[in-house]
Amino acid sequence: MNYVFIVSGLVIGVISGFAVRKYIAESKIGTAELEAERIVEDAKREAESTKREALVEAKEQAHEIKGEVERECRERRNELQKFESRLLKKEENLDRKSDSLIAREETIQKREVSTKKKEKEVSQLKDKQVEEMEKLAGLTTEQAKDLLLNRVEDEISHEMAKKIKDLEAQAKEESDKKAKEIISSAIQRCAADHVAETTVSVVSLPNDEMKGRIIGREGRNIRALESLTGIDLIIDDTPEAVVLSGFDPIRREIARIALEKLIIDGRIHPARIEEMVEKARNEIDDKIYEVGEQATFDTDVHGLDRETIKLLGRLNYRTSYGQNVLKHSIEVSHLAGVMASELGVDVNIAKRAGLLHDIGKAIDHEVEGPHVKIGVDFTRKHGESEKVIHAIEAHHGDVEPSTVEAVLVAAADAVSAARPGARRETLESYIKRLEKLEDIADSFSGVGKSFAIQAGREIRIMVEPEEVDDTMASKLAYEVSKKIEDNLEYPGQIKVTVVREIRSVQYAK
Repeated sequence: MNYVFIVSGLVIGVISGFAVRKYIAESKIGTAELEAERIVEDAKREAESTKREALVEAKEQAHEIKGEVERECRERRNELQKFESRLLKKEENLDRKSDSLIAREETIQKREVSTKKKEKEVSQLKDKQVEEMEKLAGLTTEQAKDLLLNRVEDEISHEMAKKIKDLEAQAKEESDKKAKEIISSAIQRCAADHVAETTVSVVSLPNDEMKGRIIGREGRNIRALESLTGIDLIIDDTPEAVVLSGFDPIRREIARIALEKLIIDGRIHPARIEEMVEKARNEIDDKIYEVGEQATFDTDVHGLDRETIKLLGRLNYRTSYGQNVLKHSIEVSHLAGVMASELGVDVNIAKRAGLLHDIGKAIDHEVEGPHVKIGVDFTRKHGESEKVIHAIEAHHGDVEPSTVEAVLVAAADAVSAARPGARRETLESYIKRLEKLEDIADSFSGVGKSFAIQAGREIRIMVEPEEVDDTMASKLAYEVSKKIEDNLEYPGQIKVTVVREIRSVQYAK
């Protein structure tokens, strides 16, 4: 029975709980529905409010846009009115120009009619004059034309002959002038220094006591030095100096270097002398090669073998009439190269042949024969081209030159050797010619002083203004030029300038 009561109680509890929960749930649902309805009502009211605000804002924006559109329309309308006004003005201008052109056209037409009328009158008058001239001359127009053409043809033939002669003379003058310009330009562009070599060298001593040490006991030191170098040592009363004398410049240079080294070292005896001479000889050999190599660099001549470069270096110690042969060869190379460039021939051949043209002089004391033949044999043995060999062979006229380069090398050799100051004997004759030029000018009365300038190309004469007036100055210039022509031999021409100057000087005190 207890169990039945317990079960019944449980059932009743469950049913009661269920009824209570159902009541509570229905109560909450009703409350939620009311809340939902309230939220919906609030949303509707808020939506209505937002809608009204959006409508108001849209109306305001529409009003603003409308105002802007109306403003732009007004501006466009104003611009169109201005444009229309400009078009009207242009149209009026075009109308005026059109009227003006029409008036000009009418005027031109009237002038054209008048011109045609006058042309017709002139033509009739011309025909009438031609008829009268034919009657007076007794010739028809064709006959007169033929006669005139014949005369003109004769005159033109004569003028052509004169013109051809003038052109020939002008061409010859210009060719001579061009040749002189090329040579003078070449000389100016490669002006080389020339030093007159001598047969002696002077070595400075720190004091005169060094002379006794150089001579040595019983002269053994000086004898050893002379025997090893082949150079004579002259020790005299010249203070603090020893003179080395010899015709071989290389040996003289070896002796000078060896003696200077001995003076600096201070130990002077035969064994030391032999050692220093050997060192000096090695130093000179190196220097000879360096000088030869520098010559190839200076002239831009490449591809020479070592033996040829050494011979070029030896030319630095060889002179011809006082002219350094290496410097002469470098100058000839430059001159020939410049002239070849001006004439459009092979510059490399001209420069190479110019540099090597006197190579035989480096060994002409060791090999029999003239230096031209020695140079030709040497260069042929060392693989030079036939054009270079031919230019070397022809530079003294031993053979007839067959190439332009050979002619240029010979010309460059003559220019370098004959230039005033290049060789001692040429310098002497050059100075004598300048003195003779001044003597001729000074021989005229009224001449105060004369000066030979521009390497003898011009004589400037200063005259006494009280004795020579302007007219006599012109006459004096003519007479001096004629006397120069009659008494002097010179290349090119000599300009005679007479200067007459009056100076008035006063002093304010």
